[in-house]
Amino acid sequence: MSRNICVVTGTRAEYGLLHPLLAVLASDADICLQLVVTGTHLSPEFGRTEETIRADGFTNVERLEMLLSSDTPVGMAKSTGLAVIGFADLFSRLAPDIVVVLGDRYEILAAAQTAMLLQIPIAHIHGGEITEGAVDDSIRHAVTKMASLHFVSEEEHRQRVLQMGEAPEHVYLVGALGWDAILGMEFLSLPALGRALDFPLNEAFFLFTYHPETRGEEGVASSLEDILAALDAFPAYQVLMTKANSDAGGRAINRRLEQYAEEHPERCVLCASLGTLRYLSAMRACALMIGNSSSALLEAPLFGVPAVNIGSRQKGRYRYGNVIDVRTARTDIERGIREALSPHFQEMCRDAVIPLADGNVAKRIAHVLKNVPLEDLCRKRFHDLQGLGLLPS
Repeated sequence: MSRNICVVTGTRAEYGLLHPLLAVLASDADICLQLVVTGTHLSPEFGRTEETIRADGFTNVERLEMLLSSDTPVGMAKSTGLAVIGFADLFSRLAPDIVVVLGDRYEILAAAQTAMLLQIPIAHIHGGEITEGAVDDSIRHAVTKMASLHFVSEEEHRQRVLQMGEAPEHVYLVGALGWDAILGMEFLSLPALGRALDFPLNEAFFLFTYHPETRGEEGVASSLEDILAALDAFPAYQVLMTKANSDAGGRAINRRLEQYAEEHPERCVLCASLGTLRYLSAMRACALMIGNSSSALLEAPLFGVPAVNIGSRQKGRYRYGNVIDVRTARTDIERGIREALSPHFQEMCRDAVIPLADGNVAKRIAHVLKNVPLEDLCRKRFHDLQGLGLLPS
């Protein structure tokens, strides 16, 4: 009997991570893949990346409009409420056996709480991680408590999920999905990437992505001005920028980036969305990554690419040795860039070791989704650390 697996995606970055799993699920005759596309995927302002998903060959796609044209926390909260209403109707009609969500955004919170109330088992990918500079941190842990199946990328993340009282037999150490996307991809050459962007690139370019800090003291405007001033201190390097996400403050960042790109057309290009192939090809070819994207910490190590991580958005997230953390002050950012470009640090990045990056993360997750018994998955009980033998009595 076919099992209905419903996967929810709301952003370009999340879809890039999910793609290997979607491909495995879609190719299995015993699985009916239900793909729900929501959030910025449906917004022209953020590149309408729904078109990329359909171009990748996924046909059983459901659309869920929920994103308000707002740049405030109130707008995020109202968008979440609209998403809950939409997911209630959608899940009731689709009747999935399992709902799969990845990460920590407010679209994912809406999907998880709806599935929980409808008594649909939730599988959560990338739980147990920490990003202290964003409200995502609270969302991620909340989704963990609503989920029945947990797929984590590192042992310390598994320990955190266990610390939250989750059943040990349903916490799976599988690795990070983004590693599969990298290991299974044929990348664009630098000239081909330049043609795709209509912006010829040389080997000396920075890949820049900066999202708002939804929990922290840094002001968006002043922080961004310091960052742009730091970029100006390295005029020999081109800058390939991607727009910020739809979190509160993201639109203000994007307006300033548009202005900066217009002021520096000879060395800077701004894209609403690069898509997975162009983004990873750019990551592979760039001199370094700058900003506060999680991809600099999760995917860039596989390429041996150094990253300058700015501010506290990714504070607490696992590092693989390719990251230099700096504050938002211009002098700190310039120092970090100089260190990242040094031969010594470049050599350190190339020597990074990631044990679970074997190209089989998606297969490990799909095997569990296909075979785990569904009976009583939603009937959760709290597993005390003392009862697990992890605390002294």
